Amino acid sequence: MNVKSELLASLASADGDYISGAALADKLGVSRNAVWKAVKALETEGFSISSVTSKGYKLNDDNNRLSADLITPLLKTKELGRNLRVYDTVESTNNITKEQDSNNVPHGTTSVAERQTAGRGRIGRNFVSPAGKGLYMSTLVRPRFSLEYAPMITGAAACAVAEAVEYCCGQPVMIKWVNDLYMNGKKICGILTEASFGLEMRTLDCAVIGIGINVRSVGDSFDEELRKRATSIEDETGVAVNRNKLCAEVLNRLEIYMKKIENRSFLAAYREREILTGNIITANVGNKQIIGEAMGIDDNANLIVQLQSGETIHLNSGEANLCRIKNV
Repeated sequence: MNVKSELLASLASADGDYISGAALADKLGVSRNAVWKAVKALETEGFSISSVTSKGYKLNDDNNRLSADLITPLLKTKELGRNLRVYDTVESTNNITKEQDSNNVPHGTTSVAERQTAGRGRIGRNFVSPAGKGLYMSTLVRPRFSLEYAPMITGAAACAVAEAVEYCCGQPVMIKWVNDLYMNGKKICGILTEASFGLEMRTLDCAVIGIGINVRSVGDSFDEELRKRATSIEDETGVAVNRNKLCAEVLNRLEIYMKKIENRSFLAAYREREILTGNIITANVGNKQIIGEAMGIDDNANLIVQLQSGETIHLNSGEANLCRIKNV
């Protein structure tokens, strides 16, 4: 690492406390003047750092610049996020992570971006990803379980992200089957899982879990129509969440929840948060729309729906989209 990276990592590890210029210089093996120059360079790049005579330097809580040097010290994972890259702008973090897999990157490889120009949701929908407003990240996982568990990855990831958001802002987060997180009736997050299968052996080679969270106030970044359906953590809670901290918390919890898929223990948390159950819903299945009552989530993370005819069906994420509570 260079002096700037080492300085950022040291300040992040201080957990909001000041570190003297002398202590930083000694730790980094440079002069105090070199520390001062590195601080000024980081401030020019958008990092918020306080400097107080006789106290030293500290990284401010209002820092809103993503950096691997700020995320890594907060990780408690063994593998997820340990191979981490942060980009200014990408078309899609899912795309760039899948491209890296051609080099056989390790389990847990994670890509994070300040901005996406072509962020994607399910069935090709656009995910608006303005700079500095959200957390756009994708993690490549290489599970050792069989194909039958692959459809549950998104549900487990939704639980992990919901817990991370709640930890950072203190307000409840709900899940709309299968892949959206909600606060106060509006979407704050979408999750897109794209899997690669070994068909001959019926195994899951890898999966890329894409997560897009609206973190800071969206302002005029969303058009009027989108603001009716989507919001951000800050707009709903007033809390300007630190995106580096949120990223680390997502990875910390995702590593835990990936281990809960085979025994299906994540389903209890998923069911507690799921908001369609008990409501009359509409859903697009193939080329037709169905109407029925959402009865719950089965043991394969499918949505149980009782149709108006009385028939009960189990919808999987591959066949149903645009599930919404019906306006009555």
